Amino acid sequence: MADPKVGATGCEACHGPGSLHAKAGGGINNIVNPKKSPETCFACHVDKRGQFSLPSAHPVLAGKVSCVDCHEVHGSDAIQGPAALESMNETCTKCHTAQKGPFVFEHSALKEGCVSCHSPHGSVNQKMLVARDANLCLRCHLESPGKLAADLGQINANAIAHTNANHNSRLMSGNCWSSGCHEAVHGSNTSNFLRY
Repeated sequence: MADPKVGATGCEACHGPGSLHAKAGGGINNIVNPKKSPETCFACHVDKRGQFSLPSAHPVLAGKVSCVDCHEVHGSDAIQGPAALESMNETCTKCHTAQKGPFVFEHSALKEGCVSCHSPHGSVNQKMLVARDANLCLRCHLESPGKLAADLGQINANAIAHTNANHNSRLMSGNCWSSGCHEAVHGSNTSNFLRY
C-alpha cells in the first residue's frame, strides 16, 4: 500500500522488498536505509549522481552527508509560494551557519536565495558557485550600468577603505572576492564595503 505522503512511490521503491524484510525477521536493521546509501536515491535520480563527482560538491559519495540531510523524502520538497525560498535557505544554513546572518550590512543576493550563487549538489567552480568569480559578480553588479558607476564612484571616493584602489580594472578582471578584498560576500557586521 502506497503511503499518501509520498504519492505513487511506495515504501519498497526506497526501502527494498517488504518480503525480504519479513523473511529476515523484521526489525529496522533489515531494510534498506537511504540515509546510509545514496545509491538508493540515485536509482531514480540518475541525473544527480554525476553532480556529486564534480570538483566542488557536497561529500555525498564519500558518505559524509546524505540526500536526506537536505531533502524531505517522506513529504514534498516542492514547497510553493513565498515560503519556498525561506525553506530552501533554512535547509542550507542548517550546516552553513556562518553564512546565515543576520548581518548589519547584508548582501542583497541573500534575498534571492543560496542557489542564486551556489549549485546545491556540485559544480566545476570552487565553493560550488554556479559561475566563476567575475561572471557571477557581474551578473548582478552590471545589471544597471548607472548604479555600477555610482557604486564605483562612491567606493573609489572612500579613501579609508580603498586608497588608490582601481575598481574598474579589478571588477573587469574578476577578482572581487578572490583578491582578498570582498570576502564577506554573504554580509558583514563591520564594513558596508567588505560585504560585496
